[in-house]
Amino acid sequence: MEEMGSAQLSALAVCVCIFGCLAMADGQNVTGGDGSRPAELRIGALFTFDSVIGRAVMPAIELAVADVNADPGVLPGTKLSVITQDTNCSGFLGTMEALELLAKDVVAVLGPQSSSIAHVISHAVNEFHVPLVSFAASDPTLSSLEYPYFVRATTSDYFQMSAIASIINQYRWREVIAIYVDDDYGRGGITALGDALAKKKSKIAYKAKLPPGASRTTIEDMLMHVNEMQSRVYVVHVNPDSGLAVFAAAKSLGMMSTGYAWIATDWLSAVLDSSDHISTDRMELTQGVIMLRQHVSDSGIQHSLVSRWNNLTRNGGHSSFSSYSMRTYDSVWLVARAVEDFLSEGNAVSFSADPNLQDIKGSNLQLDSLRSLNNGERLLEKVWHTNFTGVSGLVQFTAERDLIHPAFDILNIGGTGFRTIGYWSNISDLSVVAPEKLHSEPLDSSTNNIELHGVIWPGQTSEKPRGWVFPYHGKPLRIGVPLRTSYKEFVMPDKGPDGVKGFSVDVFKAAVGLLPYPVSFDFILFGDGLKNPSYNDLIEKVSDNHFDAAIGDIAIVTNRTRLVDFTQPYTESGLIILAPAREIESNAWAFLKPFTFQMWSVLGVLFLFVGAVVWVLEHRTNTEFRGPPRQQIMTVC
Repeated sequence: MEEMGSAQLSALAVCVCIFGCLAMADGQNVTGGDGSRPAELRIGALFTFDSVIGRAVMPAIELAVADVNADPGVLPGTKLSVITQDTNCSGFLGTMEALELLAKDVVAVLGPQSSSIAHVISHAVNEFHVPLVSFAASDPTLSSLEYPYFVRATTSDYFQMSAIASIINQYRWREVIAIYVDDDYGRGGITALGDALAKKKSKIAYKAKLPPGASRTTIEDMLMHVNEMQSRVYVVHVNPDSGLAVFAAAKSLGMMSTGYAWIATDWLSAVLDSSDHISTDRMELTQGVIMLRQHVSDSGIQHSLVSRWNNLTRNGGHSSFSSYSMRTYDSVWLVARAVEDFLSEGNAVSFSADPNLQDIKGSNLQLDSLRSLNNGERLLEKVWHTNFTGVSGLVQFTAERDLIHPAFDILNIGGTGFRTIGYWSNISDLSVVAPEKLHSEPLDSSTNNIELHGVIWPGQTSEKPRGWVFPYHGKPLRIGVPLRTSYKEFVMPDKGPDGVKGFSVDVFKAAVGLLPYPVSFDFILFGDGLKNPSYNDLIEKVSDNHFDAAIGDIAIVTNRTRLVDFTQPYTESGLIILAPAREIESNAWAFLKPFTFQMWSVLGVLFLFVGAVVWVLEHRTNTEFRGPPRQQIMTVC
């Protein structure tokens, strides 16, 4: 989840912001020379004050700092203080403010909420060995070894995109359109989505990128473009402060109606959770949308904090309590506990000049105020090994530097609110059982169910969108049909609307009818009608894209499989006879049907012939063959 981040800053801009911030640095040392506990420790906080996430973060920091200072078991005798700086949605200002914090000898920096700013600042904290604990930067690439001092105290988009891929696979959609903001946050998330979909044998059909702070006209132009494509499943991964503009434009274009499917990442839940009373306008814009929200298990600690939160924010104009508030609160405690463990080992919080800056000491940039945290590597190690139960649940990191047990709520917006239709976790994938139950109980068919609860889709329908339509300007498929002169029962010309008929044609049309979306096609005859066409030539036409497919009594042989893909054979191999099917009626005289008039005539002639031969041979010696002609005929018969 992000604020609106800037593009990656150049090295020149970073140098300029260093010069601008150093004039404000005081360079105060925070510990005594004897290694005793300092009277005060400073941490920095870097975020955009006037933003959806920023309004949820400020009260959380205030509450967490107060609770740490009131706890005698954490940093006894040391006052924890926080210095907050406003990034104003600017990468340049964010870097400038970060360097100002580092010049004030902070032991850790909370934030930023933007992945774009986090990428730039991470290079600075690497140099000065100060942990950067972010409660919102979710770009998966920040977990790379390039940023060893970046600590993600929220769930990575790697897991969020895995959850979305599972949802898409659940509804058997094979292609989606990704709408995203074109910054580090958006690009990193959509890249992770593409990888997750590939594992499910699905893909992103088109990536529709929006510039940060895109205008309404830009958004509408993008939506009109994607609306002409086949896919009707959209994944929206944008910033919370401007994301609703996408749904406002989609609604005005009629794209929030029946047949469309919309999935939003957790930016949308951050927007809707930012107020105790969700406005009617916001709900109308997002009817039928499926959205994700970071899962936070219910606890007594959480209920107590919510009560205090309401008292603190009643007249302060802050956001309501959200998952990002809890992540921020736990981030302060994470730093405090790590510093406590660091000091308990006898380490001192001290700073020294960065040797890498000595070469430019005589320059006009005046870099003397920027100092490195001594034993910063050890403090970072303590952060990674901290393990406690906070308001957001268990705070513990894996070997891959991700929070343990990542999970998301899957929500469906409808009416005047939204409801939970299921969960996703890296333990169970999709489930209707809360993740914390699955963590404590063994997985079996009785506790886990991959089917989600019913969804009300856009257009107020419970029927699942098929996710695909024939594009407005799409061309029908060209199906090659051999024009045979023999064995026409498979395929033959016809005066009907299709132009062809036969057994193979019927099989093809039946298979197309099983698809969950319409497919337009034209049958194209191949051959001159004077002799059977070469099937090898027909296969080459398909391979050369002259035809999109071919049907008929086409044998599957090795050289042809090198050119095209074949379906499963629908007839057995070997000699077969294809004949019209006739309905047979049961009849007691059915045994006489094989005897035609010609057969009866032949039998009659044979009967008379045999009788005549017997009479010729017997009438001279056998008295029974003598007498009147009538008697002799009766004897022969």
